[in-house]
Amino acid sequence: MSPPDIPPDTAAVPFSIASATIGLRKARALKRLTGIALAAAFVVAVGTLGFWLSERQGMTALRQDANHRLDLFASVVEGLVGQLNHVPATIQLHAEVLQLLRTPLDADRVRETNDQLRRLNTYLGSVAIFVMDTRGHVLAASNADDPKSSFVGEDLAFRQYFLDALSGRSGHHFAIGTTRGEPGYYVSSPIRDQRQRIVGVAAVKVSLAPLAEAWKQLASPALLTDENEVVILSSQPDWLYTSLVPVPMDRKVDWQISRLYNSVDIRPFPLPVQLRDVPGLPVQEDVVDRAVAPGARTGSSWLVQARGLQAMNWRLLVFTDLRALRNQAVVVGLLSAVAAGFVLVMGLYLQQRRRSLRERLRAKDLLEKANAELEQKVARRTRVLSDTNGRLRKEVAERVQAEATLREAQEELVQAAKLAVIGQLATGITHELNQPLGAIRTLTGNAAEFLRRGNQAAALGNLDIVAGLADQMGRIIQPLKGFARKAPAQPAATDLAQSLARAMVLFESRVRQEGVQVEQVCGPGAVVGWCDPNRLAQVLVNLIGNALDAMRDHAPRVLRLEAVVVDDGRVRITVDDTGPGLPPAVLEQLFKPFFTTKPPGVGLGLGLSISRDLVREFQGELTAQNRPGGGARFVVHLPAAAPERHGQQQHSQ
Repeated sequence: MSPPDIPPDTAAVPFSIASATIGLRKARALKRLTGIALAAAFVVAVGTLGFWLSERQGMTALRQDANHRLDLFASVVEGLVGQLNHVPATIQLHAEVLQLLRTPLDADRVRETNDQLRRLNTYLGSVAIFVMDTRGHVLAASNADDPKSSFVGEDLAFRQYFLDALSGRSGHHFAIGTTRGEPGYYVSSPIRDQRQRIVGVAAVKVSLAPLAEAWKQLASPALLTDENEVVILSSQPDWLYTSLVPVPMDRKVDWQISRLYNSVDIRPFPLPVQLRDVPGLPVQEDVVDRAVAPGARTGSSWLVQARGLQAMNWRLLVFTDLRALRNQAVVVGLLSAVAAGFVLVMGLYLQQRRRSLRERLRAKDLLEKANAELEQKVARRTRVLSDTNGRLRKEVAERVQAEATLREAQEELVQAAKLAVIGQLATGITHELNQPLGAIRTLTGNAAEFLRRGNQAAALGNLDIVAGLADQMGRIIQPLKGFARKAPAQPAATDLAQSLARAMVLFESRVRQEGVQVEQVCGPGAVVGWCDPNRLAQVLVNLIGNALDAMRDHAPRVLRLEAVVVDDGRVRITVDDTGPGLPPAVLEQLFKPFFTTKPPGVGLGLGLSISRDLVREFQGELTAQNRPGGGARFVVHLPAAAPERHGQQQHSQ
């Protein structure tokens, strides 16, 4: 039997399926590789962006910090070097200098001028002050007595500062001294006679040594250049006397003629610095890459910022190492790349999570049932919370009522304390009033008798005395009226000197009887606090009464009252006595209610506790301590009356 015939199309089907499977696998592999490539590109792009943003932000902060240091050190340089710019112009005010220029061969005149310049130089702290004639010869100098560094007799006609002064201008130049080779800043000014003719030149040499100590403030390599772009001072010794710009031969010849840098060979600056203006900032800037600087590794980069010193035509350059900034930018870039990779991983995780979500939908019925049970529980919990909330509202209402009752009791207690103090003072005040009343009785009887006799002038005199006695009695009674008044606290701008005086009125009789010396350190209107005047008076009466009680058996008896404004804008009232002071055990319990050191029946122990509560009502504080010289000190701190509040109160009055 021959095998059945197989159609050609049917035989090709398995081959076509295999080819399709292979193609599908290749497509999936290609898609996977494409995704990996895109993810890697995304991570690299984010890392690069993070590096760029971090470097840019760091450069901005570094630039601002360097600019601040430039401002600071520029002010230091101008202050140290430029502080003597006015001195040469004042030399011609000395009569000895003009006389010397008229008679340069007078030895006595030379000696007097040298002494004058030496004293002036010692006072100013400069290197030297000297006077030259119109030919550049030094006639007198502050260092004339020093044979090694004396300028007297030198010919300085080649110096640029001499030529500037001789032409009528003020000269300001850096130069290296020809005598001892010491660099300095020279300031010169012409000397004119009464006809305004230039008859000489005065100059002062300022040392640059103090600036060497100031380099430490910058904490970075820095240098100072003169008008020729030559480094005249630097924190790096290798940079000294180098030029930031190429020096042509003709300029070198000029320098040799003027002996500006003496015999120093000016070398090129070791770093390729090309400064450019910075928009918005009064500085010039450059970034030097792959530069080798003293103390730096090969390949380090520097931010160079320069600021001109206009008064001296100098420039200050600060070099800031960028290695730390760029290392930080690299770290930020790596972290950004890691964060981008994490975001991609989270994306893959979320995609996988969406797939698993389809399986969770099968548990929807169970979740709905659990949700229904949860709602029932929430309803029951809500009812419980509502009941609890009702109980809390009731408790809050009870608490508010209790606080109101407590506040009312406190007001009554304050008023009782006032009346108790008034009761203690009643005896003294009665004695004060008895004398005027007796005098009034006698004077009115005399006035009636004078009227019967027709002596009207004498009667009027007696009545005037009676009126004065009545005013005196009113001044005694008036503080008691305000002190005894029961009213809520009304903070206002209060003159503390007036409050102290009102409180002392109540103790005038006792102070005289007990021989107490009162020192009040506060003038009217000098110190103004923000408090209730009546309640402050009650506090002061309590403190003064306690101080007098403490000094009853001690001598000398000195009561010192002081009111000042302290540094924090608050005001302070101090009541000092010369009593026995406060033992440590008493200090710990001094402000506790019902605590007292007085004998039984004399006090309730509520005065200081109530006084502290009153002071705290207007954001103040009452403290106690012992005086260094003996005795006790009570201090009341109060808010100061703000000017606007003080002004508003005066306007309303």
